[in-house]
Amino acid sequence: MHQPTDAQFQYLTGQSRPSFAALLPHFDILSADVASAGMLDIRYGDGHRECFDFFPARGRPRATLLYFHAGYWQSRDKSTFRFIAPAFTRRGLHVALVNYPLCPQVSLGELVDATRRAVVAVHRHVLARGQGDLPLLASGHSAGGHIAVELALTDKLAHGDTDPSPRIHGVLAISGVYDLAPLVDTTLNRALGLDAESARRHSPIGRVGAVAAPALFAVGGAETRAFLVQTQRMHTAWQDAGHPSTQLMVDGADHLTVLEDLVASDSSLHGAVLDWIDQAVAQAQVQTA
Repeated sequence: MHQPTDAQFQYLTGQSRPSFAALLPHFDILSADVASAGMLDIRYGDGHRECFDFFPARGRPRATLLYFHAGYWQSRDKSTFRFIAPAFTRRGLHVALVNYPLCPQVSLGELVDATRRAVVAVHRHVLARGQGDLPLLASGHSAGGHIAVELALTDKLAHGDTDPSPRIHGVLAISGVYDLAPLVDTTLNRALGLDAESARRHSPIGRVGAVAAPALFAVGGAETRAFLVQTQRMHTAWQDAGHPSTQLMVDGADHLTVLEDLVASDSSLHGAVLDWIDQAVAQAQVQTA
């Protein structure tokens, strides 16, 4: 099917589906049903959105999965996506869903800096539970996919000589935007305030270097061509830098139903994510042995 090439269509109007109006409230209902299993709104900073939810692993924990929500860095909340946690806590993962300050109240650079502080806080929270220095896996959807990749490309997440400096041991990015240049000419940029130079600076696709974390880049098959291309290019850049990467297109999934596939036990995406978790945890154990 032919698609318009303009960025406004590719990243906004063409990605939207009539079903989204009902699906997001459905996510809210599912998330409310599981909220009591977690520790909610743990602070990691002074900003009112600088907090995370923590859902403990069932049984002996083997890693911590951080999840960053969608919303083009300017909307949405972790509370809508709590329904994701049980699919992974039952597999021995702690799950931390992270809120972060939004544009235009902060710049995109300040937003990413806040997520780095969140990783450090989650790491400390797990250490305080006395369960060891577990691998940290960064995951996210849409804007959250961008954030997860940015965190994996950060050499030192903690600042100061006395701070522990955790590292990301795996990256799961779903329907992410990794080259921000196309967004400059869309209405999304009213909040983001990007120009050509800042869009380049905040695009991780051009900065893959000496990272070693296994990555899984997934996208819905029913998304616009721009999202399919973004995923392909990020996967290729990861591999070209010499790092393990898997790419998966989820047949029939759009920008939101892909999250249903993420947690469905019989879906190709969920199976691939479980394999990615095993790979990332095994590599982390080799590195720390």
